[in-house]
Amino acid sequence: MSTLKETLAQATKDAMKARDKERLATLRLINSEIKRVEVDERIEPDDARILALLDKMIKQRRDSIAQYEKAGRAELAAVEQAEIDVIQEFLPEQLSEAEINEIVAAAIKETGAAGMADMGKVIAQVKPQVQGRADMGAVSKLVKAQLG
Repeated sequence: MSTLKETLAQATKDAMKARDKERLATLRLINSEIKRVEVDERIEPDDARILALLDKMIKQRRDSIAQYEKAGRAELAAVEQAEIDVIQEFLPEQLSEAEINEIVAAAIKETGAAGMADMGKVIAQVKPQVQGRADMGAVSKLVKAQLG
């Protein structure tokens, strides 16, 4: 069992003991998503795969927040934000923009990328290094800026 999965299991137990319903609901969502991957793909997800799942869950919630705010449903947006806060506890510390720029510059140098046509190569090089530590949308913008 991966260490991140163990940490999530322990956090779920702690939330049950503390009777923290909102936190427990979010942790159960995370655990069910991990279980879905285990069943669908017949694998034991490692920490990198779990981080990718958590990243995806945060992205989904950010999209939902934007939709709720557009519809004037601030209370639903607040629920989604609370879920993001819980999920982010299990992600590594976020990278600064300067750190991401360094990673992107190194990837461009390594891949020999010359223009926008090589963006896929650069993203493929950068993604494993920043997974769970940076928003891939922001990373994509930085790659475009450096290549363009």
